Amino acid sequence: MRFYDFDGKKNICGERIYQIRTTRRLSQAALAAKMQMQGVVIEREAISKIETGLRLVTDYELAAFADVLQVSILWLIGRE
Repeated sequence: MRFYDFDGKKNICGERIYQIRTTRRLSQAALAAKMQMQGVVIEREAISKIETGLRLVTDYELAAFADVLQVSILWLIGRE
């Protein structure tokens, strides 16, 4: 099994997801529910792991996070 790591984390968008989620006053459970409404099966625990950099984020999850949180993918990955 390969372990993917970038600067000690498994993703580069977790901090931004946390930032915009808390700014919008969404709980992790509420964000998970909104993601599930977009067709992405994800639980609150997975959101927590993503935000702390302990879980990879797939491309379709990244797109759904951007849609649900109403930000661009580039913003989520810190390129905007």
